[in-house]
Amino acid sequence: MESKQATLHRMVTPEHTCPFGVASLDLLQQAGYQVEDHQLTTRSEVDSFMQAEGVETTPQTYIDGKRIGGHEELVAFLGEK
Repeated sequence: MESKQATLHRMVTPEHTCPFGVASLDLLQQAGYQVEDHQLTTRSEVDSFMQAEGVETTPQTYIDGKRIGGHEELVAFLGEK
């Protein structure tokens, strides 16, 4: 069986660990995904990521190179599987 791969970009700064990022990571792992966990550790990293991807929030999940979206979109995506 082929392993399922996901990429997660989430905010983990000294001041704040995004609870939605933690929840998204947990959901992906429970669903059997191998997660490439990209932790954005500074505000400038977060801002640069959001600008580059054209999104307004983190976390953002990608599966098979396709952007799923934030936590709510991930919940909906996994619920459809």
